[in-house]
Amino acid sequence: MIRESISVFDIFKIGIGPSSSHTLGPWRAALRFIDTLKKTGLDKVEHVSVMLYGSLAKTGRGHGTDIAVLLGLCGEDPVTFDVNQVIPQVARIRATKELNLNGDVVIPFQYDNDLVFLYTESLPFHPNAVTFTCRFNDGKEIAETYYSIGGGFVIKEADEDIARGDVQLSFPIDKANDLLHWGRKTGLSIADIVLENESEWRSEQATKEGVLNIWRIMRECIYRGSHITGELPGGLGVKRRAAGLNKRLLAGRAYENYEEWIEAIRAGGENFKYTLDWVSCFALAVNEENASFGRVVTAPTNGAAGVVPAVLQYFIVFCDGNDDEKIINFLLTASEIGSIFKKGATLSAAMGGCQAEIGVSSSMAAAALTESLGGSVRQALMAAEIAMEHHLGLTCDPVAGLVQVPCIERNTMGAIKAIMASQLALGSNPDNAKVSLDHAVKSMWETALDMNHKYKETSEGGLASQIKGQEEPQIPLSLPEC
Repeated sequence: MIRESISVFDIFKIGIGPSSSHTLGPWRAALRFIDTLKKTGLDKVEHVSVMLYGSLAKTGRGHGTDIAVLLGLCGEDPVTFDVNQVIPQVARIRATKELNLNGDVVIPFQYDNDLVFLYTESLPFHPNAVTFTCRFNDGKEIAETYYSIGGGFVIKEADEDIARGDVQLSFPIDKANDLLHWGRKTGLSIADIVLENESEWRSEQATKEGVLNIWRIMRECIYRGSHITGELPGGLGVKRRAAGLNKRLLAGRAYENYEEWIEAIRAGGENFKYTLDWVSCFALAVNEENASFGRVVTAPTNGAAGVVPAVLQYFIVFCDGNDDEKIINFLLTASEIGSIFKKGATLSAAMGGCQAEIGVSSSMAAAALTESLGGSVRQALMAAEIAMEHHLGLTCDPVAGLVQVPCIERNTMGAIKAIMASQLALGSNPDNAKVSLDHAVKSMWETALDMNHKYKETSEGGLASQIKGQEEPQIPLSLPEC
């Protein structure tokens, strides 16, 4: 059996909202297709078309799949591309009816004809499928199909190396029980086990610097999202709430930057309601940014991107966690839990409903917080199980295909549940636990298989079928400046 080796940087990816499976994944697929075209010669390309299947078609406009594919074909990098140029660049493509492939070759491209949403068709391997076709000036044609399988992971059809077996890790882990085994055998924490495994890819220093950069992007997202007012794009008229909550909670306390903001928050005390409101504010901030095509980190997905940062920010502000090593350990631990769910179940809402996104992110945050507060490996795994246990069966039903209702509020719920799961685990003896994390992973996957397709990111069931929203979300002309 080939083990799948997943790095912390596979679970935490920097990109642009609103969806890892519907935005970041298709964007990366388009970049891979551009690499294929380079082998033949971009200057020979005459025509390119795109076909979106299944969930990518049904909620593609609300999730920005069309936008992502076009920017990917332009050769733009989701990690570094200026988020303020997302809408203007796509607007230019639609207005000029031209596509600048990889920024090198301009070809005709008509959005309404060359980008096709196949609402009633789905490919068997995965609901999130996109096919790119290209005709060269010598008459030759090629086509490639990619599957966006959740969390920004992309698989090309017919690829044989779906599982990354190219790296042999010091502590191979497929299940939670494997992680528990290595913890018992070595006495290492989850974070230390992950750090040791990461050394197979890069130096310890490089890993730590990379993880701190992940936190930098998360932190900037929280801070920015807590200071922008207005309405989210897409036509539903959803108002941003994080900035108003931030202003009310601070009650006039002044600050000039992130560090001073933390001190201003701490100055308000630590009573339960105050702390609860701040956790909600942190999560709302991230996912309002995500819904606005802002730069976020998959954790493990964009739709659930607010949970882990909100709980980490809670740890920093209210639990004396403002220390680089503590932050690194938190994220390393969280990533391993996400990896276990990716291997044993899914990170894709189109495959498993929202339990695969908010549920997994809550488990990740619960385990990370537990270990960060001094819990054992067993207690951390217990916390992860508790968090998932209370998300099992959660459907994905985005109203109007937008990652706004109920998605943004679900991140606040996932963050709060993570903290409560951690508290329960820290106050419990794992010997008395009746359900293991592996049981929860298996149950989540079995629930996903049994779940009706309309509850899997199609906007055909749940709240999406009850709330009459705008079926064709409108691309905004502009977004708030960074």
